[in-house]
Amino acid sequence: MSTRHIVVLPGDGIGPEVVTAALQVLAAASEMFGLDLQLEHGLIGAAAVDATGDPLPPATRAAVQRADAVLLGAVGDPSLDAAPRHQKPETGLLALRKLLGVYANLRPVMIHPPLRNRSPLRPELLEHTDLLIVRELTGGLYYGEPRGNDGVNAVNTLRYSRAEVERVARVAFASARGRRKRLLSVDKANVLETSQLWRTVVTEMAPAYPDVTLEHIYVDFAAMRLVSDPGSIDVLLTENLFGDILSDEAAVLVGSLGLLPSASLGDGPGLFEPIHGSAPPLAGRDVANPIGTIASAAMLLRHGLGEGAAAAAIDQAITATIAAGFRTADIAEPGDAVVGTRAMARQIADRIQA
Repeated sequence: MSTRHIVVLPGDGIGPEVVTAALQVLAAASEMFGLDLQLEHGLIGAAAVDATGDPLPPATRAAVQRADAVLLGAVGDPSLDAAPRHQKPETGLLALRKLLGVYANLRPVMIHPPLRNRSPLRPELLEHTDLLIVRELTGGLYYGEPRGNDGVNAVNTLRYSRAEVERVARVAFASARGRRKRLLSVDKANVLETSQLWRTVVTEMAPAYPDVTLEHIYVDFAAMRLVSDPGSIDVLLTENLFGDILSDEAAVLVGSLGLLPSASLGDGPGLFEPIHGSAPPLAGRDVANPIGTIASAAMLLRHGLGEGAAAAAIDQAITATIAAGFRTADIAEPGDAVVGTRAMARQIADRIQA
């Protein structure tokens, strides 16, 4: 078995805690399946600013470019909210995504039956909810130029090219083909020229996937449908800003941001991270939910290294641990036995080894 090189970027806030938990589970899966994973730790975000003045320092840039995959915790620190843009933790994250060229962000959303009551939605609305959000990740408003804020006027530029739409749409069509063969493409084509191009390109690509049913939907209706009829959605394709908002909204379906993983894929090393932020008030308290990061490690194995069996073992261990009644505080109900970050990771790791 060849050695695989994983760069680990714990980041800020609860990032180091949930990453440590995920590495414990990843080690258990590696031992069970005979994987040889070489880990290299690096700095990003506020931790990197504190150490180097740069949210994505040169050493980290060099490390991730020679990696087979990258595991990220979270970035963000309120103490840097007023910092210049080039020193904001989020600037480091955007630069990392651009550096790796990870243009397709996959965010699966499925319901663990024992946690149905954690959602504010009626349980019957959650029946058959198993969807995948495919978000374009390296274009749109977050990267468009010109941009600026002089205190009187501010500007951001929303720009997409045909090539950018085509490449992420191919990922979405292929994902739908491997699932229930339904693709819901989100835009605001009644207002935005970029969305008009988006809709045109996706429509032109559809004949190459005759087994996939394509539907277009405006983003405002998509937001409503996500919480009123989530079971009708299979694969949801969207641009960067809309995807950022809709995928966080999808957390209401499962009951906690702490449960949801993501994989960001492109032409080089993949980037794997939970969808939640750094949650500074929870840092250092052993209360953060590590399941989203652990599930991201499973996606790293599946999409980053091609180790589907090991990934499935982690996913099954997560399901079994939840079914056995273990809960972190964010997904606990009155009367549940609450465990911390470290204990949840131990439970999942033990089930893999068992």
